[in-house]
Amino acid sequence: MLEQRAAVAEDWPGERHRHPKRSSVTYPTRVHLASWLEDEAARAAADFGRYRVLDIGCGKKPYYPYFAANADEYVGLDIDTENPLADLYGQVEDLPVADDSFDVVLCTQVLEHAGDPDRAVSELYRVTAPGGRVLASTHGVQVYHPAPVDHWRWTHSGLELLFLRNGAWSSVTVRPAGGTATCLAAMTGIYLDLLFRRAHLTPLAKGLVWTLNTTGAGLDRRVPSLRAMKPGSIFLNYHVVAEKPA
Repeated sequence: MLEQRAAVAEDWPGERHRHPKRSSVTYPTRVHLASWLEDEAARAAADFGRYRVLDIGCGKKPYYPYFAANADEYVGLDIDTENPLADLYGQVEDLPVADDSFDVVLCTQVLEHAGDPDRAVSELYRVTAPGGRVLASTHGVQVYHPAPVDHWRWTHSGLELLFLRNGAWSSVTVRPAGGTATCLAAMTGIYLDLLFRRAHLTPLAKGLVWTLNTTGAGLDRRVPSLRAMKPGSIFLNYHVVAEKPA
């Protein structure tokens, strides 16, 4: 852990997750996710002081720098047994950790790949310490992307139901990342990017994606109804905060 904290001051992996380029098709998902987790790390410090973190589907632990200053323990779990940054290996449906072990449990962009999301959320509840919280994110709308599998998409009400029926949470809050314009722009950008790259026009693809991402975000900021979870809305990603009773 001390070695990890030292590395944060230098060049911790995952810069593209924390500061994505606006010309990237992953920008609309990643920019909101990074901002949300940075805010949640600060809130956890205010609420808990020192805390323990479990990062499920950790990859390169891109969000570790947000939590490092206040984390007594930061454990990364991954299904990829070749991932050198993971501390544990396993699936979200069967977490190899004890009950009530972690104050903050991260589960970012994992649930859509889970074979049994109900069991996965039950496991999230089991390993969260009393008074702790789960920070989960997953897709509302997205192209099929097996890694190695891809099973699920949700609405905000479906995600809330998933959590409420799989744990005695004191509260479950679901919020969209961006709005309808961001979602439509992102989907358009993915396919235009693919088309122009196949035509060997990569610089033009980046410019188009940048314009779409900028326009979508701008429209969502200016038109509050585009950010509202109401009939006719469509969202790229959702952020879930699930609190376990103390």
